[in-house]
Amino acid sequence: MDDIIKAQYERLGISGEVYEFGKKTEEVLKERFAEIDRRAEYNQMKVLKAMQDNRVSTGCFQMSSGYGYDDPGRDTLEKVYASCFGGEDALVRPQITCGTHALALALLSNLRPGDELLSPVGKPYDTLEEVIGIRHSKGSLAEYGITYRQADLKSDGGFDYEAIRAAVNERTKLVTIQRSKGYATRPTLSVERIGELISFLKNIRPDLICMVDNCYGEFVEEREPLDVGADMIVGSLIKNPGGGLAPIGGYIVGKKECVENAAYRLTSPGLGKEVGASLGVIQSFYQGLFLAPVVVSGALKGAIFAADIYEKLGFDVIPGAAESRHDIIQAISFHNPEALKAFCEGIQEAAPVDSYVRPEPWAMPGYDSDVIMAAGAFVQGSSIELSADGPLRPPYAVYFQGGLTWYHAKLGILKTLQKLKERHLVNMDSLW
Repeated sequence: MDDIIKAQYERLGISGEVYEFGKKTEEVLKERFAEIDRRAEYNQMKVLKAMQDNRVSTGCFQMSSGYGYDDPGRDTLEKVYASCFGGEDALVRPQITCGTHALALALLSNLRPGDELLSPVGKPYDTLEEVIGIRHSKGSLAEYGITYRQADLKSDGGFDYEAIRAAVNERTKLVTIQRSKGYATRPTLSVERIGELISFLKNIRPDLICMVDNCYGEFVEEREPLDVGADMIVGSLIKNPGGGLAPIGGYIVGKKECVENAAYRLTSPGLGKEVGASLGVIQSFYQGLFLAPVVVSGALKGAIFAADIYEKLGFDVIPGAAESRHDIIQAISFHNPEALKAFCEGIQEAAPVDSYVRPEPWAMPGYDSDVIMAAGAFVQGSSIELSADGPLRPPYAVYFQGGLTWYHAKLGILKTLQKLKERHLVNMDSLW
């Protein structure tokens, strides 16, 4: 059987040498993969329980249009999200266009002129810079008289508690905690560490709103940030919780007041959650959430597989192959723009969609440098599907994530290795 599988990989452009290296790597990771499967089983049961407790029925899958009044599928889905993630209420809508939109919505609805936003984990992801007003943009928080302050992480990735305490003042209203690393090469924050940070902040000011950017972290651990004291978590449905089936959408889950504020900002004062048609995509939201724990487990296996391979080849990887995982993203620093491009080309060639396209760096909206992105996805921009991207700036790090199945993620990584080997950007001789 192995010869048949090997031959199939060869048809997809994977040499025998690269295939055998991948096979040996997979053998080493069997125990880690079994641990991921156990966690996926736990989270699968958690999602199923939330769906059963909220009496999901076939009637929930009906389309609503226009105002969307009395949409039972929409309202039930929001109860499912609240139950699943441990919140009092939830806003889950196709009208939320992406993760950045969901974050902007949460911030703009819960902050008022004169308030201050604090990031205790350093500079946020590039696209939030314009939302905040770090880089000028129409409609930013800065234009509404909302100021911003940050406390950088220590060089070892730890929280600078002294700097955080000094940054909190009478105007501080909301604290944004980015769980994932974004385009930085810092460790992703575990739910446990997020809980420690929130506890510290609440001891300073119990009334602080603690919001967690949960993108890429859903279902990676047994617990979610609301379980450790967060007031609000925010994310995108074309990442983990959409399971690869949601075609658009975002969510905000947490304290009822925070969610209601967001709903009134999304629609209109006086309307809030009462309007917003599901437009025929609601079944994909339910089914995607149901599949999400297993889809995330495949993505996690791919990330660990990539880390183990590229660590052996001498590259800086974050997190390391043996480290615990708190999101699906694997960062690899190449310190070489050509290696970054070759990696992305490999991911693109492994795609089921647009595999013949070669990705090129370009000036994407919301970013301060050219970015190269590889994503041959069924849903445009879906980063729970096999994808990779990185800014064309030192240390020329690539951020790899996704894979709706482990097997596809595996092929993608082998394809990247094949590309780098053919261009003499890696030396595999010492590994044999």
